[in-house]
Amino acid sequence: MRFIYKFSSPPYFYAISGKMLPWLSALFLVLLCYGLYGGLITAPADYQQGESFRIIYVHVPAAWMSMFIYVVMAISGGIGLVWRIKLAEIVSISSARVGASFTFLALVTGSLWGKPMWGTWWVWDARLTSELILLFLYLGVIGLYSGIEDKRTAS
Repeated sequence: MRFIYKFSSPPYFYAISGKMLPWLSALFLVLLCYGLYGGLITAPADYQQGESFRIIYVHVPAAWMSMFIYVVMAISGGIGLVWRIKLAEIVSISSARVGASFTFLALVTGSLWGKPMWGTWWVWDARLTSELILLFLYLGVIGLYSGIEDKRTAS
């Protein structure tokens, strides 16, 4: 338990993560390029949807991550609220920014796919509307955190 509690200290966590950041960034770029190449270049076209099918390799992971990050944000927010761990509050607001980015990417790629398939950029389907509401929730959390001067109260 001490090992985990030691990582919840922001100075210790920043020291460790600062050393790991260059290596993890390089690994991220290599895996991102490999995944994009595999999904957008080498994957065969769908027999019904044609080339526009390939956008699913970006759209679906972005939509999954947008919802997964919301769960991470809720759990870290709960931990920060109950145990007052500063790092959990930092994770919560950082997750909101990343989650908003993934949600926006999912909405844009979904619209790009929807135009040739449905003939329109937007359909008021429950899935699309719930993803839009999720984007508004993320933007609301970011706006509230930015608007409140005392960051401890904002968290």
